[in-house]
Amino acid sequence: MIDEFLTHDLAAVEEAVREAAAAEITPRFRQLADDEVEAKSGPHDLVTVADRLAEEHLTASLTKLLPGSVVVGEEAVHADPGVYAALRGDAPVWIVDPVDGTRQFVHGDPHFCTLVALAVRGEILASWTYAPELDELATAVRGGGAYLNGRRLRPGSPEPGADLRVATAHPDYTSPEDKAVLARLDVPGVRARPCGSAGLEYLRVARGEIDALAFSWPSAWDHAAGLLLVAEAGGAQYTVAGEPFRVDRDNALPFAIARDEATAVRVRDLLAGTA
Repeated sequence: MIDEFLTHDLAAVEEAVREAAAAEITPRFRQLADDEVEAKSGPHDLVTVADRLAEEHLTASLTKLLPGSVVVGEEAVHADPGVYAALRGDAPVWIVDPVDGTRQFVHGDPHFCTLVALAVRGEILASWTYAPELDELATAVRGGGAYLNGRRLRPGSPEPGADLRVATAHPDYTSPEDKAVLARLDVPGVRARPCGSAGLEYLRVARGEIDALAFSWPSAWDHAAGLLLVAEAGGAQYTVAGEPFRVDRDNALPFAIARDEATAVRVRDLLAGTA
């Protein structure tokens, strides 16, 4: 069933993603009322009416496209953390972040996106990264490559001798312990900066605009789409334990994602304190 879906129905998923954004997100960009924005776990963890309605829209449309599938969405998990357990089940799972980069969205910055990935038993099979205000749609299918607006993504390797450009978990969302580990990237030859929208940072790696990412939080909706996108573009990723990050298990954190194997290993070793 899944193989047939991946062969014949991917265009329908793209249409569903575009429709959800057109119906619930873009009409509210730079049009949000004060009472349409709330804080969740803290002042930087924002949610809007667009997040909630877009996730509801995608939940309805995606499960209709693939009967028997379930959705693990950021807002559904916030309401009921038990929803996350579906990632360890046998049903196909849509992993959804309706507005990745909500803070940017709230402040009128166009650098936000909608993230959707399809996984079965922890294996990410396909992904969609859609930035409506940038008119960019990146897609990936396991074994089928990564594409941006229909153009194949091949980021290659960093220029020899150049400083590595690394985006890291933003300090507003990290613990003191996380900050101490991420500070290990403050070494000669590495230029680190805080990340914006996680989904768009993954896309920057996949297109070779930056070299690597270092993230310290595990939320599947932030990572699933980008992990497949970078992998299919030719990149690699490792946790500090030297294992690939998986959405269906607990992972040693932080983890490194890079445009090639050697860079992923180098960043991982710095984070692990073994470089």
